[in-house]
Amino acid sequence: MIEIIGTHEAISSILFSEENKKENLLQAETPPVLIECYNQLDEYFKGHRQEFTFPYQIEGTDFQKTVWNALTKIPYAKTGSYKNIAVSIGNEKAIRAVGSANGKNKLSIVIPCHRIIGSNGKLTGYAGGLWRKEWLLQHEEKSHNI
Repeated sequence: MIEIIGTHEAISSILFSEENKKENLLQAETPPVLIECYNQLDEYFKGHRQEFTFPYQIEGTDFQKTVWNALTKIPYAKTGSYKNIAVSIGNEKAIRAVGSANGKNKLSIVIPCHRIIGSNGKLTGYAGGLWRKEWLLQHEEKSHNI
């Protein structure tokens, strides 16, 4: 399950949930931005969408926002490392801080923290679970090659 949280203006959180029940399904009074987010995520999971265009807001420190912005530059079906991100933001010694910011990302999939792997090519931690990270990477690779 995925939990989407937002306002009438923007999405603020997309997180995986272990809950296996549907709550607050789309209704007539559901804000259009939530409906658009839902539809775009559905298209992503069906392999028809690689980028997201609905409005979202990120809340964090300036450093976290810089890291999250850098994550959005990792192309669909590609991967990067904490070191790649640290170098791209001009702070190559901030590898651990980049990892910490990556772990605090509340906009899963849209800000693609799942595309970060270890410098050795192995999967690294993922708040949604390593099995989800592996599935997302395989999904993108398969969808990209269609």
